[in-house]
Amino acid sequence: MLALVSAFALVLVVELPDKTLVATLVLTTRFRAWPVFTGVAVAFAVQCAVAVLFGHALTLLPDNVVAGVVAALFGLGAFMLLREGFAAGGGEEDASRSGPRPATFLRSAVTSFGVLFAAEWGDASQLATAGLTARYGQPVAVAVGAFAALIAVAGIAVFVGQKIRSRIRPKLIQRAAGFVFTGLALVALWQAVSAS
Repeated sequence: MLALVSAFALVLVVELPDKTLVATLVLTTRFRAWPVFTGVAVAFAVQCAVAVLFGHALTLLPDNVVAGVVAALFGLGAFMLLREGFAAGGGEEDASRSGPRPATFLRSAVTSFGVLFAAEWGDASQLATAGLTARYGQPVAVAVGAFAALIAVAGIAVFVGQKIRSRIRPKLIQRAAGFVFTGLALVALWQAVSAS
């Protein structure tokens, strides 16, 4: 249960201010909500499966090597989040379009899948999912927690995106998540050094 809750909480915090929310919001302004949500959900399922498989493969290595890889994954995630959190400019796309464009369900879902699938490779949430899988050794629980968090973010973006964007300060959340990742990286690094 700890692995599931940890994955959900960490991925939710990481993804709320991330390009996932903005991209899903923008896609929803161009296409109908249901096909966007479907395409995004399938992309997240594939990304979580890849991350969990990678993290599970790490558990086959010696403990100090796993801790070192986990430290590196969280360190990379911290770097990415802090770089975005302290970058100049908003980086948020203008979502004020004229409304959803008429398109088939399949075209909308495939476009949404493609955009989010490409955007999530090597993303902080994917790194966190792999790291948590390696740390807890419970791939199913981590996958369920991470996927649920990604779906929650997509749901927020699709159904309440515009209002949320005006109230949340994404840079502040990215900074906080970056510092959390830094702490997790330091703990894992300490475990790697002490296990040697």
